[in-house]
Amino acid sequence: MRSGWIVLLLLSFPVLEAIGIFWVASAIGGWVLLWLLLAAIAGIMLIRVEGVAWGARLLFSVQSGANPLAAMFASGRILLAGGLLVFPGFISDAIALGLLLIPGTLAGRKRDPLRPANDDVPFPEPPPARGETPATIDGEFKREPDDRLG
Repeated sequence: MRSGWIVLLLLSFPVLEAIGIFWVASAIGGWVLLWLLLAAIAGIMLIRVEGVAWGARLLFSVQSGANPLAAMFASGRILLAGGLLVFPGFISDAIALGLLLIPGTLAGRKRDPLRPANDDVPFPEPPPARGETPATIDGEFKREPDDRLG
C-alpha cells in the first residue's frame, strides 16, 4: 500500500511542476523562461564542477582521517541538487536550494591536534603553569668551526 503512494507521487511530480510553471507564468509573465534557463545552466555547472571535485573531496577526507562516506554524501547531495535544477520547475528548484543549504562536511569536522595543517585556525598554545618548563626553550646558538670539533 505504501509503494502505491510513492509511485503516485513520483508520477504526479511532473504534472505538479507544469501546474506550478503555468501558475507562476500567469503571475510574472515571460520571466519564467529566464528563470528556468538560468536554473538549468546553474544545474549543469554544479554537475560539471562536482564531477571534477568529488575525487579531490574524497581524497582529502581520507587523508584527514574523516569518514569518506560523509564526503560521498556531500558530493551526492550536490549532484542531486544539480539534477533537480536542470529539471524544469519551481518545486524541484526549491528542493535543490534546500539541498544546497544543508551544511556540508567541513562545518562538522573535528579539529585534530596531530594534523594542524588541516585546520583553518591553528591551536593556540596554552601558557605554561607557574614553575613549569615551557615546551619551547629560548636560547642562543653558536656554530663552532669544524676544526675545533675534532
